[in-house]
Amino acid sequence: MDTSTDYYAVLGVDSHASADAIKTAFRKLALRYHPDVNKDLDAQEQMRRLSQAYKILSDPLARREYDTLRRAKDMPLSGTSSMRRSSVNGNSTVSDSRFAFPDLSTTPISTFSFKLGDIMYQLSSAQAETLRWDGKLRGVVSESLPGSSGMRYHCHRCRHQWESKGSITAPSSCPACNARDWATYLLLRCSHCHAVFESPEISDPLRGGSLYYPYELFPLCPHCRRSQWCPAENERVAKLRAAAAWRSKLLWGFMAGVCMLGVIGILALMLSGNLR
Repeated sequence: MDTSTDYYAVLGVDSHASADAIKTAFRKLALRYHPDVNKDLDAQEQMRRLSQAYKILSDPLARREYDTLRRAKDMPLSGTSSMRRSSVNGNSTVSDSRFAFPDLSTTPISTFSFKLGDIMYQLSSAQAETLRWDGKLRGVVSESLPGSSGMRYHCHRCRHQWESKGSITAPSSCPACNARDWATYLLLRCSHCHAVFESPEISDPLRGGSLYYPYELFPLCPHCRRSQWCPAENERVAKLRAAAAWRSKLLWGFMAGVCMLGVIGILALMLSGNLR
């Protein structure tokens, strides 16, 4: 069972949502993304993801198995909880380590650093600006840091950490999940809540390894559950809809022209028959 996709986020429901709430959410989104109604280029792929999510979450046994695997995956290797405690005004609060809230409004000239989970990201000023205004940033980092007995690496697909002894060359694949793109990351930032998070998926194997778009991975922001959270994706989808509307206008114009020519032809035949 695939646990790299958050099926709850796909349907836009909470992990404790009832069966009726899941069914309602699926029907609402299905009406929106069904290829017979939605003419966007990615509508069919969106519908496939919705159907897969509903198939798993609507089956009590499959959902229970998925929840178990999902919780196990979210547990860090150190054995500590993925929900970290922090102190605010003397009170203990719980923060989700999957999200970071760096202030990107005042990016420095050289580098910009923030921690997301167990990974410390160091972005250039240009990269920070891209993440701030576009809402997404793709990159490749070796994650090679000095360890106790070699170089330490961190897989961006399965979050596995390991050390390479006696070698300074970055490994070709992750020893845990065998991902060859283990060093490639996709950082995303919500324009509503400003949460920064990382996608565990990069490319779609069903489409020849083509890169995923953020909306294919997260139709709703996984933190605040709001739509249209990615500026770059908003612009891309707007262009797709504008192109689809233009094609529709051309098609209707062509059909109207054909009908007009047909009517003119019929009238010409009738007129010639009357003249005889």
